[in-house]
Amino acid sequence: MPTRLFRLSLRFVLPLALVLGLFAYAVVPLVDNLTVRWSVRDLDTKSQSLANALQEPMREYVPEKAERRINQLFERALRDQRLYAIAFCDPAGAILYKTSTYPQTLGCRLGLDGASGKDAMVNFPQGPLHVSDSRLESEGQNLGKLILVHDMSFIERRSADTRKYGILLFALLALVISLITVFVAHLSWRDWIASVKKVLRSKDEAGGKAPRSTTPPEIRPLEGDLRALLHELNVERQTRDDATHLWTPEKLRTLLHEELSGDEVLVVSNREPYLHTRTRNGIEVQRPASGLITAVEPVMRACSGTWIAHGSGSADKESVDRNDRVAVPPSNPSYTLRRVWLTKEEEQGYYYGFANEGLWPLCHIAHVRPVFRSTDWEQYEAVNQRFADAVVREARTDDPVVLVQDYHFALLPRMVREQLPKATIITFWHIPWPNSESFGICPWREELLDGLLGSTILGFHTPFHCKNFLETVDRYLETRIEHESGTISFGGKLTQVEQYPISIAWPDGDANMPTVAECRSSVRAEHGMSHDHLLAVGVDRLDYTKGIIERFQAVERMLELHPNLIGRFSMIQIAAPTRSSLDEYQNFEARVRALVQRINNRFGNGNYLPIILKAEHHGSDQVTRYYRAAEVCMVTSLHDGMNLVAKEFIASRYDDRGVLVLSQFTGAARELPEALVVNPYHIEQSADALYRAVTMPEIEQCERMRSMRSLVKDFNIYRWAGRMLLDAARVRQRERVVTKIRSHSRKSLRRVV
Repeated sequence: MPTRLFRLSLRFVLPLALVLGLFAYAVVPLVDNLTVRWSVRDLDTKSQSLANALQEPMREYVPEKAERRINQLFERALRDQRLYAIAFCDPAGAILYKTSTYPQTLGCRLGLDGASGKDAMVNFPQGPLHVSDSRLESEGQNLGKLILVHDMSFIERRSADTRKYGILLFALLALVISLITVFVAHLSWRDWIASVKKVLRSKDEAGGKAPRSTTPPEIRPLEGDLRALLHELNVERQTRDDATHLWTPEKLRTLLHEELSGDEVLVVSNREPYLHTRTRNGIEVQRPASGLITAVEPVMRACSGTWIAHGSGSADKESVDRNDRVAVPPSNPSYTLRRVWLTKEEEQGYYYGFANEGLWPLCHIAHVRPVFRSTDWEQYEAVNQRFADAVVREARTDDPVVLVQDYHFALLPRMVREQLPKATIITFWHIPWPNSESFGICPWREELLDGLLGSTILGFHTPFHCKNFLETVDRYLETRIEHESGTISFGGKLTQVEQYPISIAWPDGDANMPTVAECRSSVRAEHGMSHDHLLAVGVDRLDYTKGIIERFQAVERMLELHPNLIGRFSMIQIAAPTRSSLDEYQNFEARVRALVQRINNRFGNGNYLPIILKAEHHGSDQVTRYYRAAEVCMVTSLHDGMNLVAKEFIASRYDDRGVLVLSQFTGAARELPEALVVNPYHIEQSADALYRAVTMPEIEQCERMRSMRSLVKDFNIYRWAGRMLLDAARVRQRERVVTKIRSHSRKSLRRVV
């Protein structure tokens, strides 16, 4: 507080000192000039008085040519310290008498015109001299000129003293006024802070209700804002701490209305929530298989905002209006989808190149080398700028809430910030964040970090990912980091780094969905299995980070260790193809298919297959059927941000049955300790966990599943979004109140000064 007060006081003291300095600079020369003029006028008066005093004896001595007496008269007159020399000239201009100090070069110039009473300032090597003359007459006869020469060096000394004391005076004046200003400002600041504290205490004492106002007049304009801010913080804290209250779309809409006052919400992602495809039966609408879509789409239904995404469907352009917009979902539109178009070259460089051959393997420690090319980076920059421009065009206000999704748009927050400085930008990084050494591989690491720090809030799944990001920024950028609060100050702006574990929308129940018993029966019948056939399921994209090969190896090892399960156990793997144009993914798919064939050849018999690979897209209803039909769901990701498959499986099992085998390298493992947590690289450990899962008693299954279902139900996708939006509301409210407080403080201090 003293340091802050000192800085605040300097804002007034320094301008005051500057003004007084400029004033002294202008006034001191003027005073100096006046001093010289007064001194010269004083010399003129003294010269006239001395000349008058010498007139009488000179009238007597000059006619008599009494040289000795005249010299004595002159010597007596020189006793005046300021009188430098005396001379007497005859009417013809010749010097008759003079003192030894009289300058020879001066002569009788002042008396040549015959006038009298002239004064002049003459510069000589010994310094400036004041010269005056007076006519000496006797009975009407002109006897000559009496010339008096005064030393003017005392005037210079007097001027120097005047300047010195003038400057000292102004310096002392500035010091006194500054001290008075600081003192008054200190008293005013203390009173102001005391008044603010009184407002806060009075609110607490009143139990959150506004008490009878005893606030000083200067604080009353801010009283309402302070109370509103306290209310917002209290509501936010209570909402976070209330784990028993279920978050719903209605609660999220209420939050937007009450906490964000209906502020505009924009979502930016690469993948669109709905795509229009051309089929034999006409244009059909599909939902892509994506954890991001699963998580964010329910939020947008609640928010009724605008979703900006890449239009990739074969009939997408035919389905939008002239502004590239379409209302979705088709059956019951609740928000707007704004599509951005990319060329094949842009998609290849930005999406397949930099994002998925560079950033994806860089952030996932899955032993695949990242590839970085300058041409890919250029496309990544260009596409990020195009999406940022789309955000600016879609924004109806200058301070929207922008939700930026995932690693495809690391540069976009800074680009939007430059065009919409008042926007609240929330960026969520859906994949892991690596350690600082690994991230240093990226040639454009500083640019990526700078782009992300354009965010108001930057979210990750786990505290570990937050810690990695803070350490990365600390290593590669000049910033001020508060590790305890998770804030980064960069370029004069503050970014809050926070963990927001993502989740799913808890199903309310669909009467059209088959029951668990129906799913078990139908799925087994489709694959020629008996009703008591043990079934495990895996649902992933066909990606090398998902641990699919390690999962199949665990199945193989379990059948080796427990041959009694051969013919009684199968695993169905739903593996949606992804990024199949990339060599790494083509090679991975080939390896997966080869491994499945080898295991099936080894343990298969007749119609029996231990592993059933379904490398195709499945709708959410189809996936739910397999979740409900299986005894076990295996999630063996080698590195994952959260993994929503685990939570989808839990949400589908309303019968409280089923076992989740979960990789320790997923974010979900930190939330779901009741799952059987394994190291997917340890094949025997995974095999043992799978065997334990298929043989687990129902009572233990119920205990584990009920606990996990309770957590996933409470900490659902609406809580995830609500926490981020509450933080955004808190930041927006804080900035508005701080702006008002600063404005009011400046006005108050100006009045004090």
